Amino acid sequence: MTWLLLAVLAFQIPAFEVATVKPTPAATRIIGDLFSYPGGRVVGIRCTPKQLVEEALQVRTYQVKGGPAWMRDEYFDIDARPPAGSKSSKSTVRRASLNAEQRQMLLALLADRFQLKCHRETQVGPVYFLVRTKKPLKLKEPEHKDDRSWAGDPDGGAFIGGGVAGQNVSMAEFAARLSGRLERPVIDRTGLSGSYDFKALYNAGDEQPDVAASILISIQELGLKLEAGKGPVETIFIDKADRPSEN
Repeated sequence: MTWLLLAVLAFQIPAFEVATVKPTPAATRIIGDLFSYPGGRVVGIRCTPKQLVEEALQVRTYQVKGGPAWMRDEYFDIDARPPAGSKSSKSTVRRASLNAEQRQMLLALLADRFQLKCHRETQVGPVYFLVRTKKPLKLKEPEHKDDRSWAGDPDGGAFIGGGVAGQNVSMAEFAARLSGRLERPVIDRTGLSGSYDFKALYNAGDEQPDVAASILISIQELGLKLEAGKGPVETIFIDKADRPSEN
């Protein structure tokens, strides 16, 4: 077992120079957003503490267990700035994800303001294996190899039940995107290297399709399938957390 005592580690990792953490006003209806702005500023709007843990440790929702119920049910706004001279402070773009240094700073913030302590375990649990079938592969060479990789619903955005699609995405990346939506690890065993463009529609005629079922069925049109099995599942267990004091 590898213990991750965040309160002890906080002084060893980069920290924000200035940060505020406040309960989200009741009138706010935005679904939890966390952005990085030019200069490395990190702004979170209506984020649960559990969501912040997931971002800081780069894990999926199903990988975080334990902790008090308010970590899943209460919302907070954060506004944090890195110290001058840090790598993050040199950022000139707005992004919907944090870089490695910002995630470390967020980790330190959670330890300081939420008194967060947790540990990491790897257990055997349910997984999916992404494998090839006997059908011909319907994967194409990327039309634009310099584009950012993407995978999600054929209509764009996250998986919502319309099937699967990808642009300039490797099978390992595709498996990682699927794991977030299927709530269990997806391990690439296709043996395919490189990146691909692809699209497979889910045409069952459901007005409100089950997203997981639509993925499991439509992916077979690509000459791929997901096999259920057992494998290593990394899990973060929250041992302690306190509501932050008012800034």
